[in-house]
Amino acid sequence: MSYNPLNTKTGKLIIFSAPSGAGKTTLVNHLLKQHEDKLSFSISATTRSPRENEIDGKNYYFINKETFKKKIEENLFIEYEEVYTNTYYGTLKSEVERIWALGKTVLFDIDVIGGLHLKSLFKKNALAIFVAPPNLSALKERLEGRGTDSSKKVEERLAKAEIEMTYANKFDVIIENNDLETACREAEALLLNFIK
Repeated sequence: MSYNPLNTKTGKLIIFSAPSGAGKTTLVNHLLKQHEDKLSFSISATTRSPRENEIDGKNYYFINKETFKKKIEENLFIEYEEVYTNTYYGTLKSEVERIWALGKTVLFDIDVIGGLHLKSLFKKNALAIFVAPPNLSALKERLEGRGTDSSKKVEERLAKAEIEMTYANKFDVIIENNDLETACREAEALLLNFIK
């Protein structure tokens, strides 16, 4: 993992982290739709393959492992993590600089450890939000319902989710995603309060 901040006083960041399937991407997309004048999505780089309907340069920057490791060596990431075995995710410095140059707040949809790294780097200029599922069985239902992962991958994600849930209290705020509409309202209130 890397700790290489930009000028951390330049702009603000809002970080959404959660176990896979908890609903963070849905909340992030809701906020982007409602507040596109104030926010811009930080597109992460990853070595995983695109899912159906995912677009390179919109959902993620999909790059191979060799290119990813070269970017690590060249010190181009603010943070990166091997989230699953041989599957890396990271935040490129250039991505945050691009958004701040537009005068917008950076919005992250990022894994739990990556979210905590960003919070430790950007401190009060970052709002770190943990999205919690109602429980692990609801999470399992959501992951299986997506139909994007093998049963082995679902089990891997659930095992990781159990560990990730133990980090929830290290975040600034926890949103319990029991009801999507309520969670969206809560996320919006937090956003508006933070960027005012």
